[in-house]
Amino acid sequence: MAIGYACLAIGVPFTDQRTCTSKYVTESLLLELISFNLAALEQLIDYNIKNEITLFRISSDLIPFGSSPLNSLKWWEIFKQDFDRIGKKIELGHLRVSMHPGQYTVLNSPNNDVVKRAIEDLNYHNQVLESLNTQSESKIILHVGGVYDQKEQAIERFITNYKKLDPAIRKRLIIENDERSYSISDVLNISWQLAIPVVFDNLHHKTHPTDPIKNELYWIEEARKTWKPSDGPQKIHYSQQNEIKKKGSHSTSIHLDKFMKFYTELGRTDIDIMLEVKDKNLSALKCMNATRTIPKISALEREWSRYKYIVLEHSPMRYNQIRQLLIDKTNYPVIEFYHLVEKALEQEYDIGNRINTAQHVWGYFKDIADEKEKKQFLKLLEEFENGKGTIKKVKHYLLKLSRNYDQLYLLDSYYFYLD
Repeated sequence: MAIGYACLAIGVPFTDQRTCTSKYVTESLLLELISFNLAALEQLIDYNIKNEITLFRISSDLIPFGSSPLNSLKWWEIFKQDFDRIGKKIELGHLRVSMHPGQYTVLNSPNNDVVKRAIEDLNYHNQVLESLNTQSESKIILHVGGVYDQKEQAIERFITNYKKLDPAIRKRLIIENDERSYSISDVLNISWQLAIPVVFDNLHHKTHPTDPIKNELYWIEEARKTWKPSDGPQKIHYSQQNEIKKKGSHSTSIHLDKFMKFYTELGRTDIDIMLEVKDKNLSALKCMNATRTIPKISALEREWSRYKYIVLEHSPMRYNQIRQLLIDKTNYPVIEFYHLVEKALEQEYDIGNRINTAQHVWGYFKDIADEKEKKQFLKLLEEFENGKGTIKKVKHYLLKLSRNYDQLYLLDSYYFYLD
């Protein structure tokens, strides 16, 4: 089983994707942006390999205007060495990568221009995966599209237009149930006509269910039957409802108890789980560590080194509880560890805790920073304490110092990235 995340990572420097608006597009700018984005992707691949994350979705924004006439560059040729190098890392790291076109890639639209653009976008996504030399188990996930008040005709258009796609795209394309138009049973019906794999999305299913008598495990099993050996392991999407947002909104983090209940009931390890969650890699590592077949206390210690200052900022009590929990190196208290982290992060901030934590982090610099840097830190901290500044400015300055003084331990911390 692989557990992964989508597109972006928290706390991994220089991995954001860049783009621009159409009015600023020039050939030189596109070359600059593509070069930057490929370097960012390589950083993400390196991070995933280092952390044993073998399931990852590549951002559709990798190549700005990749399917638009605004980008006429043969970027797959210009950057071939970069694609080959990244692709080799993906291969050697045994990563399974995928892509997921956005809401405007609609193959079943009654508007021919929309369909034409959808096909161009699918060509673009396929070109990225081909350029990385990935195999057919690296998929392109697509929603069926709209209903347009005539669902049967809309399904027929999808089937007709799918058959027109290049065989290389059809080899990669898989379809997913959505939260309002096409339930899992609708998508399975299409799959049976086209012999195309289906991704079951649990939150979309909760939002747009079908046949309430049959549970999630039934539909996951039905979806499994659509996967061939050449498609790789069955893949599903897992997310949890954000309780304070509209129905269907992804939670900030994966609540471990809920995930472990799902995992236990699933009772399978021959399946890949893509988490769709706001904190991305953080939840992926949490779920991976909780489901390890071979416990590694070093994995929890590494996680603690990343979480410790953000936990201290929220709750000194939880901070001390976790320190005590990890004293015994022969134990692997993974569930207890993440419970304490979750409880800490749910606790409201106290200004005193925030100041105390900032001073702890400043401790890395007090003997090496110059007088000007010391005065600037104390000034920002005092402004925050008096309500004239923000903790964000304090953290930003501490992050700057971490980079200037190459404090790798701090640069790996979630303290600067979670709030």
